[in-house]
Amino acid sequence: MPEVTAALTSSRSKVYDLIRSGVLPSSTEGRARRIPLEALRSCLHNKLEEAS
Repeated sequence: MPEVTAALTSSRSKVYDLIRSGVLPSSTEGRARRIPLEALRSCLHNKLEEAS
């Protein structure tokens, strides 16, 4: 999760909000939350498009 929050420049709670809303797909392995790299790239791309 620290890598995702840094990449999105968002707080941990904001990242979990994105996961709950379905914007950022994820899976759980044991107690760890995994976010596919392609999903992170897509989210970053959308965030950059919104900013411009």
